[in-house]
Amino acid sequence: MSRVRTRPTRDDTRDKLFEAAARVFEADGIGGASIEAIAAAAGFTRGAFYSNFKSKDELIIAMLEDHVEQSIRRNMDILAQHDNLDDFIAALKSMDRSRQDPLGRSPLLHMEMILFVARAEKRRPELAKRLRARRKLVADIIEATLKNHGKNSALNPPWMASVVLALEDGFRLHRLIDPETTPADSFLRAITDLRRRTGLAAS
Repeated sequence: MSRVRTRPTRDDTRDKLFEAAARVFEADGIGGASIEAIAAAAGFTRGAFYSNFKSKDELIIAMLEDHVEQSIRRNMDILAQHDNLDDFIAALKSMDRSRQDPLGRSPLLHMEMILFVARAEKRRPELAKRLRARRKLVADIIEATLKNHGKNSALNPPWMASVVLALEDGFRLHRLIDPETTPADSFLRAITDLRRRTGLAAS
C-alpha cells in the first residue's frame, strides 16, 4: 500500500518561516540574517522561501501584518467575553504569551522590525497602515466600553487610542532598557490610572 504524503499548506509554510525568521533575526540581527539561513531554520529550501515571499523585506512586512491581525483577533475575542473593562484588563494580564506570534512574544524583536521598516521611506506606508489598524482596535474597545456602561463621554476615542498605543510602545522600550524599574505590568497599570482620570473606570 502506497503511503500518502500530506503537503504542508501555504499557511503552514508561512507560519514556519515566520517562526524561523524570528529565531534567525534574534540570533544574527535583521541585517545579518540571510534568506538561506531563514529557509534552513524552517526546514525548507531557498526555493520554498521564494515561493512565498519575493524578498526579506516582504517577509518582514508579512510578519508585521500577521502580528497586527492576531492582536486584533485576540483582543476582540477577549472583549466579546469581558465587556467590563476591569475583567478585560485582567484577561489581558493572564493571557498565555507563549501562544502569541513571534513579535508578540519578543518586544525586542518587535521594536527592531519596526525600526527596520521605518528606516526606508518606501516601506513606511505599510508600517503606517498597521499602526492605523492598531489605533482602530483600541478606539473600538474604548467606544464599546463607553456604550456598554452607558457613559456619554466627551472623550475622543481615536485620540485616546493614540495615547494608549504611545504608552504601550513607551513602556515596551523602557522595559527593554531598564527592566529592574519597569515592571512587566507597567502598561496595564498605567491604563488603570488613565481610565480613572477619564471616566472609564468602574463606578
